[in-house]
Amino acid sequence: METNRRQFIKVSAVGAGGLAIGLQTLSWATGSKSESEPIGIDDVKGPAQNRYPTYCEICFWKCAGWTYTDENDNILKIIGNENDPHCNGRLCPRGTGGIGMYYDDNRLKTPLIRKEINGEQVFEKASWDEAFDFIAKKMQKIAKEHGPECIALFNHGSGGKYLGHMLKAFGSDNVAAPSYAQCRGPREVGFIATFGSPIGSPEPTDIRDTKCLVLIGSHIGENMHNGQVQEMSDAIDKRATIITVDPRYSTAASKSKYWLPIKPATDLALLLAWTHVIIEEELYDKEYIEKYSYGFDELKAHVKNMTPEWAYGITTIKPDVIRKTAREMANAAPAVIVHPGRHVTWYGDDTQRTRAIAILNALLGSWGRRGGFFIPDKIHLPKLKTPKYPKPQRTWKDAFPGKFRLAELALSSGICEATVPTTERDCSFKAWIVYGTNLIETLPNQAQTLEAIKNLDLLVAIDTMPMEITGYADVILPECTYLERYDDIRTSGTRYPSIALRMPASPPKYDSKPAWWIAKNLAEKLGLGEYFPYDDITEVLDWQLKQIGSSLEEMQKVGVKTFDREYDDIFFKNDEDIEFNTNTGKIELYSTAMLDEGFDPMPVYTKHPEPDPGFYRLIYGRAPMHTFSRTTNNPLLNDLMDENKIWINPKVAAQWGLTTGQEIWLKNQDGIVSNFPVKVRVTERIRWDSIYIVHGFGHTNKKLTRTYGKGVSDQKLITNVMTDPVMGGTGMRGNFVTFLTEKPSEEEMKKGNPYFNKEDSVKVGKEDKS
Repeated sequence: METNRRQFIKVSAVGAGGLAIGLQTLSWATGSKSESEPIGIDDVKGPAQNRYPTYCEICFWKCAGWTYTDENDNILKIIGNENDPHCNGRLCPRGTGGIGMYYDDNRLKTPLIRKEINGEQVFEKASWDEAFDFIAKKMQKIAKEHGPECIALFNHGSGGKYLGHMLKAFGSDNVAAPSYAQCRGPREVGFIATFGSPIGSPEPTDIRDTKCLVLIGSHIGENMHNGQVQEMSDAIDKRATIITVDPRYSTAASKSKYWLPIKPATDLALLLAWTHVIIEEELYDKEYIEKYSYGFDELKAHVKNMTPEWAYGITTIKPDVIRKTAREMANAAPAVIVHPGRHVTWYGDDTQRTRAIAILNALLGSWGRRGGFFIPDKIHLPKLKTPKYPKPQRTWKDAFPGKFRLAELALSSGICEATVPTTERDCSFKAWIVYGTNLIETLPNQAQTLEAIKNLDLLVAIDTMPMEITGYADVILPECTYLERYDDIRTSGTRYPSIALRMPASPPKYDSKPAWWIAKNLAEKLGLGEYFPYDDITEVLDWQLKQIGSSLEEMQKVGVKTFDREYDDIFFKNDEDIEFNTNTGKIELYSTAMLDEGFDPMPVYTKHPEPDPGFYRLIYGRAPMHTFSRTTNNPLLNDLMDENKIWINPKVAAQWGLTTGQEIWLKNQDGIVSNFPVKVRVTERIRWDSIYIVHGFGHTNKKLTRTYGKGVSDQKLITNVMTDPVMGGTGMRGNFVTFLTEKPSEEEMKKGNPYFNKEDSVKVGKEDKS
């Protein structure tokens, strides 16, 4: 396929939204049972007969549960596993709504290959063998002409490990998860620079025993990180003080003693002012700081003039409120948490902002202390012996010489940028394998993403749903849902080690397959079968479990198993000697690692751009029933929320003559217009200088029948990306929008809109004629 002719193609009923015909009867481990007609969620009414252990795939918290089926293997419900430390037997709406993924009639159903017939690009149904042959030949050609390192994997989900293993065996370690550069990366780098340890997932916050919880841009209750929500509820019952810093009156703010409606982009000034108060009033943990920290005197001098009065002029938070909230934290210390958040890629100085959060926790003595941060423990499963990976000749970092050296993982945005050829690079990426992530709605700056895609020789999309990225693929591979497959044993670190099993509750529908099977069979086509020395993943799971005193048979019965900690080290002991994994062996208030890379060793506030008159800062967030754009078409979760709405302050609404329920279009600072209109919600819960929408809506693929055209895509309006110079995170909150009360003109809709079509405002490409 000539890359300069790549078109967006709709996935037809052969691949999604209809019956896949002519399928063979396959085993549960390798594929789908045959079926004459699809079973819908409303067709299942029988009593529960069997239950199977699983853990959720809808968010990273991965709560363990039980999937119940009827006598015909139809899935009935999912409930929490009462022995699971992630959920304590209680699932969130997304967890219980997981069966909607299984029954979604828009699912991808069969492999598809892009072909050109009579001058038109179409997707044709293919066998798995044909699809693997196509991919393998393309990969081998790219490796021969450019090197295997010019192939990259983008992944989001459990199956990415198998595909990453395959790609590394092929000779490329360019494996990126958007959850790093677009979400938590600055947090990890900031905490490593301070404590020598990343935060990790789930976050090791001892919320249930805290006396003061500070949320600064962290939306517990809306991001629905299950264990944290339950622990926050417990903390509230124990009368813990909650302090929420947010320009929006969020769910967490409604439960707080203090809501600080901060001016957006000024959080770092508030953190530095809090630090000033705690040091100047000698509210810090003197023994802890003296024993464990490095650079206190430098920090004291650094924040000497960063008073609450100084911060007031920047943040609009009154000085007495800054002092009161700082004292609340100190009074609770060390049982206090200034929460590190998760999605922290905001303004381009995000590593320094999360450094300020880490420093504040250090001053309060909360790291390694009850009610603050505990030291997580986890089980380490043995790995199968396989050949060593070939050593790559280059990596993604070679495209950015001297930059982002503190980034511990590959940057998805960096790989995207390095796919567009330039005269400065001697090589660009030639192939992407995209697993479980809709890059069109995940990466900021859609124009760059689409330009990168145009320059690819191969794009493989592996997904359960016909997300927008599949329309640009050369090959589409349908993955079965997490309820239809085995995956790796869950071993995430918590207060004590635990493991959880995911096993299929029903055979895979249609001709969908699990990721381990896809990676293994593609590896065999590439001549790399020795890296997958098993016939079925259950062989590996049983062997691993037996090495730690369990077995697959046991885990199929119990689902979750917990273990004692090897050492009593969940919290620091009084006067215990601790060596931190930093250059000095101390908690670095003054970061030597940052200094060595040419960055400020202590956080410095810098002023960020503000909106022009008539424009408002675009703030986006989460809803408890949805995970990004992945769940908006789920029939159960779509019933709970089928579109986003734009929150507008009453003062602004009055100026524009806007009313609740009115439909408007949004236009950003670069003239980019939303594909669809969005309904107004007039509310005092948002500042006058900002607007708010929930992320994940505004889908442009008509095969997502429940969510197509509902609401607006915030990602399309994020064209100004402020790159964090420390680790390359993509700051996305420097974008501003204005309102269009009349339907935009054709000229306005065309600008920067890859989907534009005069009839329905969406370019959907050629119909699949297969």
